[in-house]
Amino acid sequence: MARNTFKEDEVLETPFDFRHLLRASVYVKKYLSRMILALFISALAAITGLISPMIVQKALDVAIPRKDTKMLVALVVLLVISYAVSIAFATIRSRIMTVVGQSIIFDIRRDLFAHLQKLPFQYYDDRPHGKIMIRVVNYVNSVSDMLSNGLINVILEVLNMVFIVIFMLLVDVRLSLVVFAGVPVLGLVMSYIKKHQRRAWQQVSNKNSNLNAYLQENITGARITQIFAREEENAEIFEKLSGNCRKTWMEAIKYSNMVWPAIDDIAVVVRAAIYAVGLLVMGPAAVSVGTIVAISSYASRFWQPIMNLGNIFNNFINNIAYLERIFETLDEPVTIRDAEDAVEMPKIRGKVTFEKVCFGYEEGQQVLKDVSFTVNPGESVALVGPTGAGKSTIVNLISRFYDVNSGRVLIDDQDISKVTLHSLRSQMGIMLQDSFIFSGTIEDNIRYGKLDATMEEIRNASRVVCADSFIEGMKDGYQTEVKERGSLLSQGQRQLISFARTLLSDPAILVLDEATSSIDVQTEKALQQGLNAMLEGRTSFIIAHRLSTIKNCDKIMYISDGGIQECGTHDELMARRGAYYRLYTAQMSEMQ
Repeated sequence: MARNTFKEDEVLETPFDFRHLLRASVYVKKYLSRMILALFISALAAITGLISPMIVQKALDVAIPRKDTKMLVALVVLLVISYAVSIAFATIRSRIMTVVGQSIIFDIRRDLFAHLQKLPFQYYDDRPHGKIMIRVVNYVNSVSDMLSNGLINVILEVLNMVFIVIFMLLVDVRLSLVVFAGVPVLGLVMSYIKKHQRRAWQQVSNKNSNLNAYLQENITGARITQIFAREEENAEIFEKLSGNCRKTWMEAIKYSNMVWPAIDDIAVVVRAAIYAVGLLVMGPAAVSVGTIVAISSYASRFWQPIMNLGNIFNNFINNIAYLERIFETLDEPVTIRDAEDAVEMPKIRGKVTFEKVCFGYEEGQQVLKDVSFTVNPGESVALVGPTGAGKSTIVNLISRFYDVNSGRVLIDDQDISKVTLHSLRSQMGIMLQDSFIFSGTIEDNIRYGKLDATMEEIRNASRVVCADSFIEGMKDGYQTEVKERGSLLSQGQRQLISFARTLLSDPAILVLDEATSSIDVQTEKALQQGLNAMLEGRTSFIIAHRLSTIKNCDKIMYISDGGIQECGTHDELMARRGAYYRLYTAQMSEMQ
């Protein structure tokens, strides 16, 4: 567990790519009209706010020297109105963009979740779940403001800068050139910062992902940690991962924090130059005090949009790595999907055929080699053999959780790769060794596969699998909250609830993969009658550790070395005295 945790996300070598923003525009287009409205309102607020330096100039150069009280009062009132209108417009714009930002979060997260549900088992086998979760929750939150306010603010700040330049030139062209002289200096500084910043924030993304994955894994495995007294070792690993997060964050924030001081320092120097040029070089005869004050005010505002653009660019740099991770997840291929010409699977009768099936989870490592067999409707088939021989692989291929490398899997003579996944899997019931229980009530969990089931149907299914007695014995019965992963239930109780859930869905093909492994022998004997009821009239595949439970199956297949080594009834295989005979007798002797 500790070793796998240190596996880094793939480092992205590509430069800052605005194509990611163009791709993200699909989430922006839906709200474009509202964003344009917000932009228009923001532009009005900016123009209204830019009138104030001209008002101050008029007051200093005309109203005060003339001692014109009425004009001065009128200018003050106009100044207050301009500020009030500017604030009102800014508030309206803020409310519009808050709605837009949250809507974008909703859309991206919805698409991510929908895509994750379609990804094959292999995707989840290869990745810590914590790294998947951080993309759906944290990363989406981070990029939403960039895709809403960020894009509008870029346009708005550029417009602000244009408006400020126009107003400055209207006041005095010569002093305006002093302000513009600072722009090339800023460009050199920003190019240096940009060069290092993106990689630093990518490293922050990677280290946070690793920390989140390790934290999620340890919360899930807290009992195992305490059983093996691993608290100190795990704390050391967590401390190292947390230290890496701190180190990379400090490195990244160092570059981010260079932006605003650089702009602020240049702005201070430029404003000092305005007074120096205006008062010492040009002189009072060439330029008025009001003009110098107005240009100085516009100069401070001129650098504000540049500073804001720097912060926005900072935000883009910081979040582009998150956006890349989101698209990386959305681009993950759905390898198990409906064919373009897929048809609905008719009502399944239950004939299952493997035709020379070959399959391996990794290239060059075959688990199944040219496996062929036919199971007739209503037959029960037991799969036995050593661990890793391919028993679970066979039932996974029947459900099309994986696609075969070669050969065909057919149900009722229909190639399952040519039918829709929903129409196939909705007619199958699969019970796994690890019975997953969702947060919610027991009733919710049993109804999971058949949402329109009545309470009476739920109770009947529970009685058949011997779950009704312990459920009714609980304080709230079927309304008992079972918490995350069924933490309030024993493993045996979780399996019985899973049995009821599977039975309620009324599958045509039933798969039991070590489904009774956590149920005690006494409960299993009582359950056997219910199991027989479940198996009746259904094609069933049973993988069982206790061979005594599969003696009555119509067929028993011994799986080993990538294929079916033996096949027959229990009596036939015992008479043959082969691999099954040795396995069965060895197990019986252990039980005596």
